[in-house]
Amino acid sequence: MEKTKILFVCLGNICRSACAEAVMKDIVAKRGLEDNFEIDSAGLISYHEGESADPRMRQHASRRGINITSIARKIKDADFHHFDMIIGMDNENIARLTSIAPTQDAVMKISKMTDYCQNYEADTVPDPYYGGADGFELVLDLLDDACNGLLDKIYKRCDSSI
Repeated sequence: MEKTKILFVCLGNICRSACAEAVMKDIVAKRGLEDNFEIDSAGLISYHEGESADPRMRQHASRRGINITSIARKIKDADFHHFDMIIGMDNENIARLTSIAPTQDAVMKISKMTDYCQNYEADTVPDPYYGGADGFELVLDLLDDACNGLLDKIYKRCDSSI
């Protein structure tokens, strides 16, 4: 089976998308599926490029046994060609991704994180950057739900194509 390549995207790549990358890697590892995936994250702006994830996000994730190790980077044109799925965290991310996608095929790879939620009803993964601890916990809850839903959807799609 060819690897499924997933790129998570938010504005600066220091909170939501970095956490989504770590949560997805954790879930994939717990299911023993690491060899089947390439998982990364990026931001729409380069302001935080080269930085580690927000310390508050790392702290909240660490309490759940999730280690966020990614270094912030800006999305590149090559990402639209390389990745199978490009997943934005909110409607603004989706709009910006759609506007910079180099081809219609690239646009078809874009989806929203909360589209994969199974237990939470949320339109977006809210940016916790300017909020308190509850915001970071909500992001983790939403990402755990959505990443599990995403993995389930990928494997249902694989099963239906057999």
